[in-house]
Amino acid sequence: MKNKSGTLYVGMTNDLRKRVAQHKEMLVEGFTKRYRITTLIYFEEYDDVRYCIERETRKKAWTRRKKLDLIATMNPSMKEIIIN
Repeated sequence: MKNKSGTLYVGMTNDLRKRVAQHKEMLVEGFTKRYRITTLIYFEEYDDVRYCIERETRKKAWTRRKKLDLIATMNPSMKEIIIN
């Protein structure tokens, strides 16, 4: 996810629709609320929660450039992804 100025956030959830709504409504305390992170621009889906945690941890350690390169593979224009 990102905010209007382009600050990036990496997280994981078992309910993407619900979590995105929580961020949009500023219901999640912490980084995302402080920086108004409300726009979904990239996501991955996995069945193994342990792998998800590992993947999230790795991505959080990445450089901004590496994160942007990954996002560009799915969403080069960085437009908001609407989850129905």
